[in-house]
Formats: sequence, structure tokens, C-alpha cells
Amino acid sequence: MRKGIAISAAAAALTMTAVSVTPAAAAEEFLGRGPDGVTIEVATINGSGCPIGTAAIALNETNDAFTVTYSEYIAQAGGSSKPTDGRKNCQINMRVHVPQGFTYAVSSTDYRGYASLQTGANASQLASYYFQGDSRTREFTHDLAGPYKKNWQTTDVVDVSQLVWSPCGEQRNFNVNTELRAEVGTDASKVSFIAMDSTDGSIKTTYHYSWKRCQ
Repeated sequence: MRKGIAISAAAAALTMTAVSVTPAAAAEEFLGRGPDGVTIEVATINGSGCPIGTAAIALNETNDAFTVTYSEYIAQAGGSSKPTDGRKNCQINMRVHVPQGFTYAVSSTDYRGYASLQTGANASQLASYYFQGDSRTREFTHDLAGPYKKNWQTTDVVDVSQLVWSPCGEQRNFNVNTELRAEVGTDASKVSFIAMDSTDGSIKTTYHYSWKRCQ
């Protein structure tokens, strides 16, 4: 039976105005936790990997991270798989309501996953992040090669000096795009898969915030 999943690695930090400060100075400005009153709403969610009702977003108690949980996100190849099964994607457009006077950046992302890859098979997990109206996009790719059959986890961390902050005083939706790809192995009759998926709903992808006051 396939274990719960959620997939490998991609992280982030984005937005309209990058802060030009040294890492030491930036660290001094960071808040120990997010301000009260932060909320997240899903504006839209689209993609073959996240049909309606199969992805959920929640903010943690200290407002310094949010999680995305998937229930039907898997890419597979081989056996009786269709060509379209080899690539799945999901785009989540979120309204992050931030109290006046504060700004945030997404500083790291944790992905936990499970993959079952036959000899010669390959799989990839891709992610990109951007704020509405901002042409800059952070993109990350992580690859796996068969034979491979186990849980895995990775964390991508953005250097303090590279954080990109949400524009102060403006409402800009935050977009997360993820994609899973699977390629057939040496024996095309055998199925290989990679997934952000959970049979018990307990596997989550976590996006960590950094917070500071607007200047």
C-alpha cells in the first residue's frame, strides 16, 4: 500500500521589492513571530494534480508558516498509465491578508514525499513562486532516479540577502505552482510514480514566512 506523500523540494521567497540590507541587519529586523490578524484564503486552485476539493491550506498558530495538504496528486508512467498521467500540476492563488504596517517573504519550503521508481525511471518535482503583478519568479527543480522506493524530504532555504518582500500597503495575491513528472523505466510494463498525496491527510507541504515591519 502506498504511504502518505507530499513531495520534494522547492522553496521560495518572493515579491515586489527586495530589501537591500546585509544578512546581519535583516536578521535584527525580523519579528519573532507573525503579527495577529493574518489570514489566508484560496482565491483559485487549478490543475490536474489538485481537482476541486483535494487541496487544503491552513495557517499555523504563530503565523510564521502555512501548509498545503493534497489528497490526489500523483504522476506515474509505465504499465497501463496514459501519456497524460506522466505530468501533473497544481496552481494555488492565495489571498494573504496582512495587517497594515507589516510585510512578509516566503523564506523556505519543506516538501516531504514518497516515490516508487523502477530501474531506469526518473521523476521530477518542480515549483515556482511569485506575487501577483510581479514579473520575477522563483523556480526550483528536484530530480529522483530509479531504482528508488521510499519516503524522502528536502528543504530549500533562501538566503536572507535574497529574500523578496511583499509590497507594503498593497494587496497582492501569492501564487504557488507545482508540478510532478514521471518517466518510464527500463521495463515499460512496470509502473513508476512520484506523488504529493496522502491516504491519511497527515502529510503536508510547509511554506515558512519571514516577517518585518514596513519602513
